[in-house]
Amino acid sequence: MFSRLAFLKRIKAPNGGTYNLRKTATTTTTTTFSAVLPEQPIGFRFFASQIAKRTSCFKPWPKQGDYVGSFRKMSSTAGIGMAKNEEGLKLVLVNGGSRARKMVGIWLFGSAAWVFSMVLLGGVTRLTRSGLSMTDWKFTGSLPPLSEEEWLREFDKYKQSPEYKRINKGMSIEDFKFIYWMEYAHRMWGRALGVMFALPFSYFLRKGYITLGLGLRLSALFALGAGQGLIGWWMVKSGLEEPASEYAQPRVSPYRLAAHLTSAFAIYCGLFWTALSVVMPEPPAESVAWVRGAAKVKRLALPVGILVAITAVSGAFVAGNDAGHAYNTFPKMGDTWIPEDVLDMKPLIRNFFENTSTVQLDHRILATATLISIGTLWWSTRKLDIHPAVKSLIGSTIGMAALQVTLGISTLLSYVPVSLGTAHQAGALTLLTFMILLNHTVRRPSMSLLKSLPQVAKTT
Repeated sequence: MFSRLAFLKRIKAPNGGTYNLRKTATTTTTTTFSAVLPEQPIGFRFFASQIAKRTSCFKPWPKQGDYVGSFRKMSSTAGIGMAKNEEGLKLVLVNGGSRARKMVGIWLFGSAAWVFSMVLLGGVTRLTRSGLSMTDWKFTGSLPPLSEEEWLREFDKYKQSPEYKRINKGMSIEDFKFIYWMEYAHRMWGRALGVMFALPFSYFLRKGYITLGLGLRLSALFALGAGQGLIGWWMVKSGLEEPASEYAQPRVSPYRLAAHLTSAFAIYCGLFWTALSVVMPEPPAESVAWVRGAAKVKRLALPVGILVAITAVSGAFVAGNDAGHAYNTFPKMGDTWIPEDVLDMKPLIRNFFENTSTVQLDHRILATATLISIGTLWWSTRKLDIHPAVKSLIGSTIGMAALQVTLGISTLLSYVPVSLGTAHQAGALTLLTFMILLNHTVRRPSMSLLKSLPQVAKTT
């Protein structure tokens, strides 16, 4: 390279100056060059830039007085670029461009929708009292009865259960087939979800679309889904045991039912949030003012979302204690606002999970508090300068909350029919979906995006 630059050691400049190229040894392995340049005309600067391109050694030199400023600008630009790269690595969950991101997003949204349907099917199974019809369980599943002899053998197993002896004694084989098929469909739907999730996951891993962060997150969700089957059997097993009292109806433990439902909700929320993060790495933000407004919304949306989740879990204890079949009046519970036996159990904490009166009262209070809090969220943010999508989401959320409360009251007054009970459970998950979407939409954008935004959004 030095031989190529030898002819540049002394060049006469057009204005009488001299272009001096001095070789300066800095270390044994590194050589730098410094130039002493007088003020150069435009033509010479172009000539020098062409030489720099050909030698790939240096760029056209700025004026001597601009050295420090140019270096500082270059350093700050490099720092910003590095920050953008680091933030980009954190935000991007899928490699392979927009097409790969779309494919992974569709798969994750489909998986979340499948879990949603699983929750609904589980609700129908519970409301039709079908969950205890299968008295054994295999992790890999098994074929259903295919002959009349096999059906009679399964029916004989069910006849040994407490539910048949105390509730369904004298049931016909046809009625047994109905509840058996309901439970069998619920279990096989869950196993089909595992296959539907695992196969695309393996394909996307092989294609290199899944980043390490996304892979770890999805692996955790898959493990939780596999454990969901074990939790389900652990729940069913509690309903196959003889009740402590001869007057008590056999049913699954409310604690285990709550654990099973909460786990399903957690899997759904994890899948839905991850799918949103894949297809929308950055929140919708077109101005700094909208980002500030979104931050104010988030301070309210996060605690409201937690309250919605707690209310949904309290509904699991209502179902586990069959509390929906007691006090089928509203707004009072029977003839009083608060039943007298709400604190009868000892120790006191048991009342909030096992006492039918207390469990229903808690759910009523939490549901009312949820509706009020979502209404407060809407009222507090109606005049904020926020993205139109955020405004629309808040309006949809308060509408869904009102519908969910209406469904809950209708279900109670109608003595929990299967149709309304299932709709109420679907409403709970739908309301939770709106809260997840709202919290995801108002999250803080990356610093690189924030720096590129104008103060106020452009209006058309």
